[in-house]
Amino acid sequence: MIQLLKLHGMKLFFTGALVTLATLVSCAQKQKVKKDISKNMTTNTNGSVNTATDTATFGTGCFWCTEAIFQQLEGVVSATSGYSGGHVNNPTYKEVCTGTTGHAEVLQVVYDPSKITFDELLEVFWQTHDPTTLNRQGNDVGPQYRSVVFYHNNEQKEKAEKYKAELDKSGAFNNPIVTEISPFTKFYAAEDYHQDYYNLNGAEPYCNIVIRPKVEKFKKVFKSKLKH
Repeated sequence: MIQLLKLHGMKLFFTGALVTLATLVSCAQKQKVKKDISKNMTTNTNGSVNTATDTATFGTGCFWCTEAIFQQLEGVVSATSGYSGGHVNNPTYKEVCTGTTGHAEVLQVVYDPSKITFDELLEVFWQTHDPTTLNRQGNDVGPQYRSVVFYHNNEQKEKAEKYKAELDKSGAFNNPIVTEISPFTKFYAAEDYHQDYYNLNGAEPYCNIVIRPKVEKFKKVFKSKLKH
């Protein structure tokens, strides 16, 4: 298990970028997209993994933010925004935004375990969002924005649960962690315009004001783990 997060003194490293901006546009109040994606995305919708890769599924609020961070990690083969954990088949973004589908906005990460481990992905997961706010990240509110780890096997479950317990015990956060740790069932890739969103729409208000400061702090903390 990797060393506990270095959160003492830094706590939620991105809090200042989000909490003080209560009136900002939220993920659900998305701007009109100027660009679309026609390229094929590498997805894994049935939970299976290739012999050379593993899969992890995380929810840290708006998937635009989650994708902007995880896609930059060395060893990440693909990062696909989508929906998981709900009871509606093939949900649309509009349906998920109602908060009634049970789905969370998530990122499905296909990674090379010889280059980055699940433990390291968990470290990034815990440090780049607030796992103590129930069904909320900053100005994005609703069960679709919940903090969640959808584990693909028992090893992922045990590591996520152990890490969560150790963080709570250490007092790394001022409040108890409310992150959901649940078995992975199905993943539905989000609409094309949600994929690679930050890279293609960096000038949009949500990207510029909410995601960019978060990404910049992430790069400083995890400089050694970024793609070259």
